[in-house]
Amino acid sequence: MWREWMSPPSRGWTYDQLQDIDIPFDWDLVDGVITPRVRTDFWHDEVRDSLTRELRGARTGRFTAIGPVTVFLDDRNAIRPDAAVFDRVICTRTASEFLPLESIALLVEVVSPATEANDRFRKPGQYAEKGIPHYWRVERGPDHLPVVHEFHRDEEKGVYLPVAQHEGVLRTSVPYPVEIDLAAVVEL
Repeated sequence: MWREWMSPPSRGWTYDQLQDIDIPFDWDLVDGVITPRVRTDFWHDEVRDSLTRELRGARTGRFTAIGPVTVFLDDRNAIRPDAAVFDRVICTRTASEFLPLESIALLVEVVSPATEANDRFRKPGQYAEKGIPHYWRVERGPDHLPVVHEFHRDEEKGVYLPVAQHEGVLRTSVPYPVEIDLAAVVEL
């Protein structure tokens, strides 16, 4: 029955329980709760796609980038970040519908008005807890150009610490050297 998703078990859903249920929208699973993914606007999608393309073009060695992909954090949490950089030696795409956590080097979230709290607090907390080494939060600047907030995971504390705020040009060496003209990411 397609409305079965509207009556969750008392402890919430697990990802396995949802495999045979037809949910009529895109969703994340957050602490056992089916959470609809918000509709994104043109700016968000253009920034997401351009950053993914730039990351993929700059890739080196074992790493590659992919656009929205589901990340299985645990039985009750399956989330779809906007982009991911992963070690393709560890991950074979035919092996699973998810990127293995140990293969992920970087997750990227492009903030929309409806996702600000999730992208600034909940998701980075969950990603850091699972050991994802790097996180970028991309915000729309006052000039409508992307501003990239770069974080790395402090191994001792298990949380993300700020590394840099990139405006104009994003230059970083992790997870591999990349330089992105942020003005070119958005067609003005």
